[in-house]
Amino acid sequence: MKALKTQSFLSIQIFICIIFSACGDPTGNNEVDYTDLGNASWIGVRENLPTTDSLFYLESPSPLFRKIFMAKDNIRSASLYITAAGYYRASINGKRVGKSYFDPAWTNFSKRIYYSEYDLTTEIKKGFNCLGVMLGNGFYNPLPMKMWGNLNLRDNMPSGKPIFIARLKLEYQNGQKEEIITDKSWKYHYGPIRKNNVYLGEVYNGGKEIAGWEASGFDDSSWQQVIKSNSPGGSLQKAFFPPIRITETKKPIAITALEDDKYVVDMGINFTGLYKIHLKGEPGDTVTFRFGERIYADGRLNPMTTVAGQIKKSGTGGPGAPEIAWQADQYIFGEESDTWYTPEFTFHTYRYMEIDGLNHTPTIEDIEGLMLHTNVRANNDFACSSPLVNDIQNATRQTFLSNLLSVQSDCPAREKFGYGGDLNATSEAFIYNFDMQDFYRKTIYDWEDAMNDSTFVDTAPYVGLQYCGLSWESAFLTTQYNLFLYYNDTAIIKAFYHKNLDWMAKVKHLHPEGIVKSGLSDHESLQPVPVELTGTTHYLQCARIMQKFASFMGDEGHQKEFESLANKLSTIVLEKFWRRPVTGSINKQTLFATLLYHDIIPPNEKQAAIDSLLKSIATQPSGHFNTGIFGTKYILEALSQTGNTDMVYDIVNSTEYPGWGFMIDKGATTIWETWKESDNVYSNCHPMFGSISEWFYRWLGGIRPDPNYPGFQKFIINPSVPNALSYVNTSYHSPFGKIVSNWTNSGSNDQIFEITVPQKSIAKISLPIAENQKISFLESSNGYSLTSSQKEENQINFELPSGEYVISVSGKTN
Repeated sequence: MKALKTQSFLSIQIFICIIFSACGDPTGNNEVDYTDLGNASWIGVRENLPTTDSLFYLESPSPLFRKIFMAKDNIRSASLYITAAGYYRASINGKRVGKSYFDPAWTNFSKRIYYSEYDLTTEIKKGFNCLGVMLGNGFYNPLPMKMWGNLNLRDNMPSGKPIFIARLKLEYQNGQKEEIITDKSWKYHYGPIRKNNVYLGEVYNGGKEIAGWEASGFDDSSWQQVIKSNSPGGSLQKAFFPPIRITETKKPIAITALEDDKYVVDMGINFTGLYKIHLKGEPGDTVTFRFGERIYADGRLNPMTTVAGQIKKSGTGGPGAPEIAWQADQYIFGEESDTWYTPEFTFHTYRYMEIDGLNHTPTIEDIEGLMLHTNVRANNDFACSSPLVNDIQNATRQTFLSNLLSVQSDCPAREKFGYGGDLNATSEAFIYNFDMQDFYRKTIYDWEDAMNDSTFVDTAPYVGLQYCGLSWESAFLTTQYNLFLYYNDTAIIKAFYHKNLDWMAKVKHLHPEGIVKSGLSDHESLQPVPVELTGTTHYLQCARIMQKFASFMGDEGHQKEFESLANKLSTIVLEKFWRRPVTGSINKQTLFATLLYHDIIPPNEKQAAIDSLLKSIATQPSGHFNTGIFGTKYILEALSQTGNTDMVYDIVNSTEYPGWGFMIDKGATTIWETWKESDNVYSNCHPMFGSISEWFYRWLGGIRPDPNYPGFQKFIINPSVPNALSYVNTSYHSPFGKIVSNWTNSGSNDQIFEITVPQKSIAKISLPIAENQKISFLESSNGYSLTSSQKEENQINFELPSGEYVISVSGKTN
């Protein structure tokens, strides 16, 4: 073994926060370009990228990088700061650093790059150590695959060879400091991952494995010296949001052998993630894995709902692209005939995995599914006495988590993009289920980096789509409002206020008359919906948000301006869609629900609108909803606000088409993109119709924020009690602590409500009560008894301070 030379160390730099005047710092202060990476350089390989599109599809191995360094004894601390353009996996002395996957988070790498910090204090040993890094393509080096036959991500996103930057800071007990940085002293070689792409998958050649390459004693004399690379351009900022982690493992529920020596593995649930599989074979044997959400009637894999960009015939994807862009991995055996394999730089959405080329029969013990998502806290809960409703809630949560991989995607297999329309439809549902504050802060910065001054973009990060219009890009503003409403995040308002003013000026320029005439409308509505309705009401929603933001900022001039704009837009919609007869084919459910949701109908005419909405439901198949991405959220809220929660519950708790129960009855474990069952075109894991989970928390549990007291300092508990339900259990963690709203319904005119109000907050309670019922406190942790209440229209209203309560509403006098 060639003798290793002790590496010299550079003196540690005192790092300085460079303050900018924008809004990138997650604390809400001025933007910070963090310098934890000090004098480190971006480094990469010497080889250039292909010069023609077809060559990108040839073998392009992931590079391995290593750096030997000497450490003394008595280390007080060791901190690694690292990021990449692309994905990276770091190791120290052969051990993986951290538990995260797919770092760094996807951003516009020319504007913003997040880095991570790892504590390696216990991993550094006295003497020689080896810091290793493997790079993957991620979203920085995508294939020039033409999605839908036209969208080449390389044309619209910053792209290049994967590169990385790192700094390891060592501090000893005696106060001495040293550092190891990325520079030209690092070496590289190509490893066993021969191809990797976030859509198509990974090819791993065990014959190219380099044993011991991550160890300090490895002979790297044949390895090449790295080159310094130019930065992708983005400011380096420390990640403040949760990383992507393996959060759960799943064992298969069945393995089926097919006639042609293929096997189909059923994981029992649709999810996004990876897998760990035990393989045996001879040198050169190739095992191919394909993935899908469905199987055909004969038991064979159906991969078609997860095909990237609908590339399903030769020529669609451009030169070199596969005929069908399905999810697939390959493992090629080297000398190791018995091994476990897990991909590193790709992820799949699947319930079913097809295995082809294995020379032995796999067993359930040989396979493990690895669920992956951004590790948001998932400590909010909803459950009830209806098994079907519980299945819908579980499928919705599973869908949500499957679409959280540093961006909130619309579908995690075929597109993976962060569409704004889905944020507008489901961000509140996500918030009810998970702690989304830091994730949505990151989302807003993504939108800041994605938008331009002259057109609307559909996704953040921007991928080149400019089709959907205002109802999608307005997520930049509505997401800010939801951070304010649910978390009292006022820093985000201050940071982005002037940017928001600029955005509203842009909308005014693009839609000078007020009415929105272009863009996508109520996506997947079963009947047409004009964009003039949904687009203009999203503009109205933004005007009202900006009126509140201006008030918060003490900007009276803009407050009056946006109040006037909101009144103008409300009048436009009222005149066009209520005062005048609506001509042509239109989804009347979405029409009337939108008018009610956005409070456009005058009070003395609301009953007519409610009656029209109820009639529009009764005329549809099964008396169910036929609304799309926005209309579904609106109709759930509009009906509930007008006292029709029993009707909503009956529709939700049904297996008839169209509906969530229909999906579950057909075997869905995640929510579909369309009410109709699809085995070829539409994603089977799409958050769009997940707005139903918001309804579970808001109306069955009754937990709602009070817009006058953002952040739940004062909040509403107003549960609905459908006769068909015997209990509901709901918990939500507000900034002040855990809120509980549970109830039981005996069916004999008696209900018990269990309520928890966190410290330093107040609950505004509204409980259903019939004329012959009385209310009494059975338990109260603070000795509180009801002294003041108000009864109106079958509701009793009062306030509760912090504490735990058990309240009876009964037909009997206690």
